[in-house]
Amino acid sequence: MNDVDVVTGAGGFIGGHLVGELLRQGRQVRAVDVKPFEEWHQLHDDAANTRGDVALLDDARRAVAGAEVVYNLAADMGGMGFIENNKAACMLSVLISTHVLQASQQAGVERYFYSSSACVYAADHQTSTSGPQLREGDAYPAMPEDGYGWEKLFSERMCRHFTDDFGFPTRVARYHNIYGEHGTWRDGREKAPAALCRKVAVAALTGEPDIEIWGDGKQTRSFTYIDDCVEGTLRVARSDDPTPVNLGSDELVSIDEVVDLLEEISGVTVRRNYDTTAPQGVRGRCSENTEIRRRLGWQPSTALSVGLERTYAWVYSQVKQHVA
Repeated sequence: MNDVDVVTGAGGFIGGHLVGELLRQGRQVRAVDVKPFEEWHQLHDDAANTRGDVALLDDARRAVAGAEVVYNLAADMGGMGFIENNKAACMLSVLISTHVLQASQQAGVERYFYSSSACVYAADHQTSTSGPQLREGDAYPAMPEDGYGWEKLFSERMCRHFTDDFGFPTRVARYHNIYGEHGTWRDGREKAPAALCRKVAVAALTGEPDIEIWGDGKQTRSFTYIDDCVEGTLRVARSDDPTPVNLGSDELVSIDEVVDLLEEISGVTVRRNYDTTAPQGVRGRCSENTEIRRRLGWQPSTALSVGLERTYAWVYSQVKQHVA
């Protein structure tokens, strides 16, 4: 039996952290991404780092050859500003999802993990800010986030049918707003926690207190720290149930509350300018964790105040270097 784990999308934020944890656990890891190595968020010397475009079936076959476990995290994605304005690009990730799944099944991979998203959930469940906890069944009747969410939901179904038709062992987790160090923090693909950390860091470094907030600040989310995401990914991948499960914090906060926390962490009071014409997604979204607790006896537990303090310190260091 080959004990190689393959991580596609390894040059991305979550992929880089997952590769690091698998290496710490003594696994042999083949890290695969289409980006040049200098653009990877983390490049681990102990991994077999490989460039390849797994949207192409031949590249996908080379990527997963000889693998025991495949973690497919590859996708063309970003925060709300990206996915609302690049729906075709997000939909084209279906080539990645399909070809990595097909290549893995043909190669006899023993376990396949697919990273889905809370964006699969039907929009009419997410119209309120007052605690809209999303259960796994709320993905149907289907009305996911246009573009990105539809691709994720379709690819979940592909995993289901590969399991049903071929007996191929797939596992699916729906990520809820993952944040942390070594992620995208500028240039349009960053998500809300990193963007807000950057804006507050700039205010701290320049003394200019004005920051822009997309929306009215009242929209709510649950944000999941990267360490919890990685641990949950490994637990789901090694579990026995193939049906999709939420992997997210159930600590619901508004965007304004995130800024409040960042003011406490940074010691800076900012002046908030709200842009209600900017992309802001659904009104409210929070993970409901009954199912992951039932299956695994576990759920994400890092408080937002703790994860955000670590994330802000890292983003601050990046902004400081950039400003210098």
